[in-house]
Amino acid sequence: MKYKALLFGSIGTIIETSEIQRRSFNNAFKESGLEWYWDEKDYRNLLQKSGGIKRIEEFAQKNNTTVDALKIKSFKTELFNRYLVTESFKPREGVEDVISYAKEKGLKLGFVTSTITDNIDAVFVALRDFFHKDNFDFIGNNNLINKPKPNSEIYFKALDFLSLDASECIAIEDTEESAKSALNANIKCVGFPGNFHQQDSFSQCEMKLNKLDISIFN
Repeated sequence: MKYKALLFGSIGTIIETSEIQRRSFNNAFKESGLEWYWDEKDYRNLLQKSGGIKRIEEFAQKNNTTVDALKIKSFKTELFNRYLVTESFKPREGVEDVISYAKEKGLKLGFVTSTITDNIDAVFVALRDFFHKDNFDFIGNNNLINKPKPNSEIYFKALDFLSLDASECIAIEDTEESAKSALNANIKCVGFPGNFHQQDSFSQCEMKLNKLDISIFN
């Protein structure tokens, strides 16, 4: 085994959230009195850039509207987390298998996300029948960094915490934009696109998969 750690990146690497994210945005707009609606095509285009607040601000600017983007994003996050903990979810295909394999081989597990802790907690509640926080040796969050993805800061934090070199880790990311954060830290990365990122090429990654399997460790 040439790796010593398996690093899951964004939330979308362990649970499919594309549609629930879009629904949460649209309901937040509605509750905020905005006649905005992001259809699937709109949302796919908006996802080319990271950051929900930035998406809201740019969309408002294009529509000559002034909004409190932070307030809307906070409401969207509240709705998203509510859906996660009240609806039924499973891990993405192959996630359980590679986690079990990694633990069997003695690899460390990292969840190298730069989202807020409320989102992270909601994900683990949603997937509580499959695995738990305690399965992970490192879990990131936005409070650990100054620069969010695609900046590599959160990956450097993970490497430091786990006392590992970049060459000893393999990362998994669900968008090409987020994959840059691993690649720019010199960590090999597997592209595992979510439903709304199937068009991403992940050309600089080791491979692009729709189902995780132990081939990622070879």
